[in-house]
Amino acid sequence: MSTRRNFIKKTTTASAGLAIGSLLLPNLSFGNIIGANERLNVAVIGVRSRAKSLTEAIHKCANAKIIYTCDVDENIIAENNIFLQNSIGYVPKVVKDFRKILDDKDVDAVFIVTPEHWHAIMAIMALKAGKHVYVEKPCSHNPFENELLVAAQKKYNKVVQMGNQQRSAITSQLAVKEIKEGIIGNAYKGEAYYSNNRGSIGIGKKVAVPSTLDWDLWQGPAPREDFRDNIHPYNWHWFKTWGTGEIHNNGTHEIDVCRWALGLDLPKKVTSVGGKYTFKDDWQFVDNQLVTFEYDDEKHITWTGHSRGVIIPSQPGRGATIYGSEGIITMSRNAYKLFDLDGKLIKQVDEKEISATLNTAGAGGLDTSHIANFFDAIRIGTKQNSPISDASKSTMMCHLGNIAQEVKRSLNINPNSGKIFNDDEAMTHWKRDYETGWEPTL
Repeated sequence: MSTRRNFIKKTTTASAGLAIGSLLLPNLSFGNIIGANERLNVAVIGVRSRAKSLTEAIHKCANAKIIYTCDVDENIIAENNIFLQNSIGYVPKVVKDFRKILDDKDVDAVFIVTPEHWHAIMAIMALKAGKHVYVEKPCSHNPFENELLVAAQKKYNKVVQMGNQQRSAITSQLAVKEIKEGIIGNAYKGEAYYSNNRGSIGIGKKVAVPSTLDWDLWQGPAPREDFRDNIHPYNWHWFKTWGTGEIHNNGTHEIDVCRWALGLDLPKKVTSVGGKYTFKDDWQFVDNQLVTFEYDDEKHITWTGHSRGVIIPSQPGRGATIYGSEGIITMSRNAYKLFDLDGKLIKQVDEKEISATLNTAGAGGLDTSHIANFFDAIRIGTKQNSPISDASKSTMMCHLGNIAQEVKRSLNINPNSGKIFNDDEAMTHWKRDYETGWEPTL
C-alpha cells in the first residue's frame, strides 16, 4: 500500500504545472489523466443528511472509494448503513471515533460533515495525520480557528477544499468571467440573501443522554454542557456553543459568490443590524439579519437573512445578485441570468443538472463537480475551485458579521488579517474557550 501512496504523491507533484482552469474542463475525466488506475481511499465523518449528498457524489467518481464512515450516534449509523447499501451498493467500515480513521495510513482524504464546532479542529488533526481534507462550510467556529486552519494547510501541504460548491457551477464560473470582462460595466454591489420560515426549537429540557449517543465525543472541543432534548441532531445550529447561526449555515454560500464575482477579499468595515423577532425559545442567534460589508472603491456586499418569515415580495429561497453600471446578474446554484438596467432578461444559462437549494441535504450536480475538482487537485495538481486560503475569507466575513451583531456597532477591519481595529470587546469574540485537551495547535 505504501507503493500506491508514493505513486499518488509523485504524480501530484510531477503534474503540479499542468493545472487546468476549471471553466474549460469542469468535469475532467479520471480516465484520461495521469494515474488513471490509482484509487483514492476516503472517509466520511458525520453521516446524517448533508453527508448523504456527498457520499453519492464521491461514489460517482470512478477512482475514489469510501472505505470508512464515522458517526457518534448509533441510530444515525444504522440508518446510514441502509442508505449506503441501497445507494452505493456496499457498507464501508464503520467507526464511532474519527481518530481511528486518522491513524489508518491507507486513508488518503477525509470528508468532514459534522456539527460546526468540529470543522476546523478535525481538519487540522487530519492534516497532521497526513490526510487531504474536504470540510463543509463554515470551515471554522471562530476567527482563531480560521487563521489556524489556513496556517495548517500551508504547513502540512495537503489539499483542503471547503464545501462552497457553487464555485464549481459552470454557469457561475461563466458569470464571474463575464463580469470581469465588463458585461455589466463597473460591478459595484453584491446582494446575497436567504429566505426561509423555520419553526420554533422550543425550550430544551435536561434529559438523560440517549444510550446510542456518545455525548462526550459529540461535544469534543466544546466546553461541556448537559444534554437537552432540543439540540441533537439538527438544532445545535442555533446554539453558540456548537453552531454559528444562519449567516454561516446558509449565508456563507451567497456571500462567497458575491465576493468571488466582485473580485474582493476581506472588507474594511462590517455593520450588522437585526434581532430575534419570532418565537421565545432557545435559539441564541438573530433570526433576521442585515449585514453590510464595505470595501474601497465604493464596492459593497450585503447579506439579508430571513430565517423565520420569508422575504416579501416573493423571491427564490436564496440567491446572489451583482449590480453593475450597465446591467445586473443573478447567480444561483442552477442558473445565471443577465438583465439590463430596466430589469429586462437578456440572457439565461442553466446548469445541466439541478441542485437542491433549501433542504438540509443540498444534493445535486454541483457536489459531484466540486468533489471531482477536489480529487483532481490531489491526484494531478488541478487548480482548486475553492482552496481553503480563499474560501476561509468568506467564512471570516460571516464571523465578523456575527461579532458586529454581538457588540451592536460597526467594526473597522484590517483587510489583510480580518482583525478588528481598536475594539477590545469585539476582539474577545475572536477565540472560544475549549474543553481541556482539545484546543487546536499547529
